[in-house]
Order: sequence, then C-alpha cells, then structure tokens
Amino acid sequence: MDLSFSAEDLAFRDEVRAWLAAHLPPEPLPSLETAPGFAAHRAWERVLHEARLSVVSWPVEFGGRDASLVRWLLFEEEYHAAGAPGRVGQNGIFLLAPTMFEHGTPRQRERYLPPMASGAEIWAQAWSEPEAGSDLAGIRSRAHRVPGGWRLSGQKTWSSRAAFADRAFGLFRTDPDAQRHRGLTYFLFPLDAEGVVVRPIPRLDGKPAFAEIFLDEVFVPDEDVLGGVGEGWRVAMSTASSERGLSLRSPGRFLAAARRLVRAWRARDADPEVRDGVVDAWVGAQAYRLATFETVTEVLDGARIGAEASRSKLFWSELDIALHETALELLGPDGELAADSPGAPDGGSWAEGHLFALAGPIYAGTNEIQRNVVAERLLGLPREPR
Repeated sequence: MDLSFSAEDLAFRDEVRAWLAAHLPPEPLPSLETAPGFAAHRAWERVLHEARLSVVSWPVEFGGRDASLVRWLLFEEEYHAAGAPGRVGQNGIFLLAPTMFEHGTPRQRERYLPPMASGAEIWAQAWSEPEAGSDLAGIRSRAHRVPGGWRLSGQKTWSSRAAFADRAFGLFRTDPDAQRHRGLTYFLFPLDAEGVVVRPIPRLDGKPAFAEIFLDEVFVPDEDVLGGVGEGWRVAMSTASSERGLSLRSPGRFLAAARRLVRAWRARDADPEVRDGVVDAWVGAQAYRLATFETVTEVLDGARIGAEASRSKLFWSELDIALHETALELLGPDGELAADSPGAPDGGSWAEGHLFALAGPIYAGTNEIQRNVVAERLLGLPREPR
C-alpha cells in the first residue's frame, strides 16, 4: 500500500479545497428527499459539473478529469470535510457508471454518461422486489422480446431516488425456464415511459426517499440492454461490487463524521464509556481509509474487486451505526433534534444520519447475506446444508 502523494496529487487536493471554500452554498440545501431539495441538489450537480468536479475520475470526454483513484479519494475527503451537499446523482455516478464503463457499448456511454455527470438525468436503482428483497436471483419481473426490443412487466420496490428521478436501471427475467442466476437481463428504462407508474414510499418523517415502480408492458429498445441478453447476473455483480466496495461509501464520509464527533466530545464533559466510543469511531474511520487505499493500490496493480467488497460493506455499515449511536449518547436529548429545530447540534445532522445509518445493514445486500459471502468465498467455509 502506497500512502505517499505526489506533488500533483497534493496540488489537485488544494485546488478542490479552495474551490469548495469559494463555491459551497451559503446555507444547507433542503433535503434531497423532497421535490424542492431534489431540484436544488440537481442544480448543485450542474455547478460541480461546470468545474469538472462532478466525476473527476471519468474520462475527459464524458465530463471528468481522468483523475486517478487516489485523486478521487482525495476529492471525496475534501468534499465531505467541507460539508458539501449530498450527491443526488449517486446511483448513476457511483453505481451505474462503473458498470457502464465495464459492460456498456460506446453508444450507451455517449448517450448516458454526459447527462449523468451534469445532473440532467438522475437515475434510480430498481432492483429489489416484493418477496425477493436482497435475493436478486429471486426476482420475478419479466421481459419478453418484441420487434426492436423488449416489453418489461413487474414490480420493483424500495427504489432509491425513484420518487423524483428520470431513469432507472434494473434486472428482469428474460428466460423463465433458466436457473435462478441465469436468464436475467440488465435493462435501462425511463420512468416517464408509457406503462410506468411510480408510487413514492415515505419514510417515518414523511419524505419519499424511495418508491415502488410498477411496469406494465413497458417498451425498451434493444440498445438499452446493458451487457447482453441473459448476462444480467454477471453485470449486476459488477454494480454490486461498486455499491459495496469503493464507489458508494468512500472513507471521506466517515472521516468527516468522526471529526465532528471528536469536536462534540471535546466540547462536553463525557463519561469514559462515551469517550471510548468516540475513540473507536475515529479509529474505525482511519482503518477504513487505510483499507480503501490498500484496495486502490491492488486495483491499480490490475486486481479486480470481488468478494472483498462484501467485507468492506460489513465494515462501513456497522461503523456508521456505531458512530451515530455514540454521537446520540454523547449529545443526549439534543442529539435527537431535527434539522429545523432551534439549537440542534450540527444542524440536526446526527438524528437524520442515525436513521439513515440504520438502513446500512439492509441496502446494498443485507449484512446476513454479506457474511455468507465472506464465509464461503473469502474464508472457504462450507455452505450450510439446506
């Protein structure tokens, strides 16, 4: 693992830091889980894109800077340290785009990546289904061939960003007679197409962070199949590796939260048990940073991220919960105040962050499934008899 940064890397970091200091919104944006907040975050994506900072690791032709993974991690550290707005386009930028670079056609990249980078098109993830949940091989939504393309039918649920997004990506069964992991195809489709109905799912606070998507004979042309007919499982595992591994949860997110937690602890006379939790959170964030740089070093040497992504997902999802639980214990009743409450510590971010952290062991594949992956594929343990 190489933790030394070149002069060019450090110059890039300083450029990002200075740009963020000069361009951050003067006030926090409304929640991106509301219509006004979604629009405000989309506008912020345009500002980032104009500075070629929305997708720094992408090729220049698609709006990026051809930055290395090391510089992307440095960007993420500066972005979160500055308290910059959440990325409303994260499903596209961090999940679909890496999959498209690996499996997409030149036409698909030219068509979809530039508007993804600018925020002109926001993507929803349409994977989970009723009675299937995290078991992607158990999906029932289907697609049948018609002249020029396919007709998609079925129901997707817990689709993040779908309440306000423009397009979605998801798996559909194109060969009902194939084995569970076969006969699946990865499709891209618009959410305003004829036959699509989107029904928002409100959280406890009423904000529609998710939605159900109902599809009734929705036409999708052949050119919007990603990775080939019947290759959906293989392509989806590429997306899952991004979701659980490098892309979705960079260390910068947890480093920034751990720093805020340390500041809150220093401002209070906390008991030793809380102090130990603060130290554990800070150490955990540093450990995740080092592990990520180790992964980046391996990737730059030609390795591919496989089952190791499940190990990373287990670590960051449980770190997130522990960090926020420690913050709430430290802050007491004040930590439960929402963003619109006077006197809420850190703008009410701890309460909302805790609620979101609780979902971490569920999304991106439940942690129970990830432990099975780690046990069988990394540790070589035998499968449990069925």
